[in-house]
Amino acid sequence: MSLHDSAIAAAVDALMPEAADLFATLARETADPEIGITRPSYGEGETIAFRRVAEAATRHGLVVGTDAAANCIITAPGAAPKGAGIVTGSHLDSVPMGGNFDGLAGVVAGWLAAAALRRADVTLANDLTVIGMRGEESAWFSTHHIGSRAAIGLLPADELDSSRRFDSGRTLGEHMTDLGCDVAAIRAGTATFAPADVAAFLEVHIEQGPVLVYEEIGVGLVTGIRGNLRARAACCIGETAHSGAVPRGMRHDAALAVAEFLSRAEAMWIELEAEGRDMVLTFGKVHTDIAQHSHNKVPGRMDFCIDVRSHETDTLDIMEAFLPKLAAEIGARRGVTFDLGRFSRVTPAPMAASVRAATTAAADALGIRTMEIASGGGHDAGDFANAGVPAGMIFVRNPNGSHNPDEAMALEDFAEAVKVLALAIVRLDRAQAAADAGTVAA
Repeated sequence: MSLHDSAIAAAVDALMPEAADLFATLARETADPEIGITRPSYGEGETIAFRRVAEAATRHGLVVGTDAAANCIITAPGAAPKGAGIVTGSHLDSVPMGGNFDGLAGVVAGWLAAAALRRADVTLANDLTVIGMRGEESAWFSTHHIGSRAAIGLLPADELDSSRRFDSGRTLGEHMTDLGCDVAAIRAGTATFAPADVAAFLEVHIEQGPVLVYEEIGVGLVTGIRGNLRARAACCIGETAHSGAVPRGMRHDAALAVAEFLSRAEAMWIELEAEGRDMVLTFGKVHTDIAQHSHNKVPGRMDFCIDVRSHETDTLDIMEAFLPKLAAEIGARRGVTFDLGRFSRVTPAPMAASVRAATTAAADALGIRTMEIASGGGHDAGDFANAGVPAGMIFVRNPNGSHNPDEAMALEDFAEAVKVLALAIVRLDRAQAAADAGTVAA
C-alpha cells in the first residue's frame, strides 16, 4: 500500500466514530413507533436524515445545497474543474418499519469518503458530489427512484399527479411542493446532472441477499443490476357464489384461476432457468377482499401483483409477451377475466468496465478481499447507468437481508467499503483529468 493510499485509509478510520454516531442518531430519531426505522419518501424521517447528513458535511467544510427535487447535494470542489466530475451517494428514505442501513449507508459512505479525502489533503481535479436522494423506495408512491430520475431529468411529469403516497393519499407533486421543490423545473425535465457532465457514479449499498455472508467476504463489487417487469395492480374477476350450492363446472372461481396463473408462470420460470437464463419471479400480494369474502363464498375477485427481474432484456420481453397470453387462455377456459393493468419496465443496467476496474484496483491496493456479485435489487445507480453515465456499485455484507428491522452491517465491513470508494474516486478523477488534458492538447 502506498503512503498516499495509507493516508486515505487512515483518514477513513479516524472518521468512523463520527459515522457510527450518525447511524445511531438517525436510528433513534427516525425509529418507527412500532418497530424498525421509517423514513417516508418526501416525508419527515427522510428530511431528518437529510438534515443530519448535511450537518455532518458542513462540519467538514463541504458545500451543502439542494436541487429541484430536494435531493441533498454535497460538493467537494475540485482544484481546477475542467471536465466531468464524480458523483456518489444513495437514498435517504426507507420502507415502512425497515432497517437503518438500506440507502443511508451509501449516503454516509459518500460523505465519509469526501471528508476523508479532505482530511488526507487530497484535492481532486474535478468536483466530487455526494447526493442523498429522495424517494427511492417504491413502497410509498408505487413509483421507483424518484430522486435519481429527477436528478437526471427523466422523471415523467405525469407521475407528479398520478402517484399518491399510500399513507397520506396526497400526490407526489403535493408532497414535493410541501418541501419547497421546484416542481415546474421537474415537469420540464430540468436535470441536476447532465450525463455528459458526470465522469462516473458510484453507490455503496448493503447487500440485500446472503451471498457475501455465505462467502465470508465483507465487500462485493457489483457487476450489474437486474431490470424488472412489474404489474402492480393486477386482478382476476370471476363470479361470487355460494360455496356449498354451486358445482365445480358451474363456478367462475377467481382464486383458483389466479392459483393456476401463478403455478404456470412458475413453470415458465423453471423452463427459462433450464435454458440458462437469469430470472426471478415474485407475486408479493395475492388476496381477496376479506370484507367481502368468507369461508362460504366462491371468490369473485382476486387481486395480485407481479415482479419479474432479469439481467437480460430479452428475458423480460419473453415474460411480457407470455403473461397476458397465459391470462387470456386461463380466463377463457375458466370463465373469468384477468386485468393485468399496465406493465412498468426498468432496463437491466450493467456496471461500467471503467468503474469496475477502478474499484478492483482500489481494493487490491488496500489488500481488501472482495468478490464480484450481481445485484438482484434495483438501485439509483441503475438510473444513472441507463442514462449513459459510467456507473458502479460496492456492496457491504449484511447478514439479515434488507427492508426489515434487522438489517445489519458491521462497521469494519463498512469502513473497508468506504476505503475502496475513496481510492476509486481518486483513480477515476485522475483518469478524467488525463482525458481533459488530452482533449486540451488536441
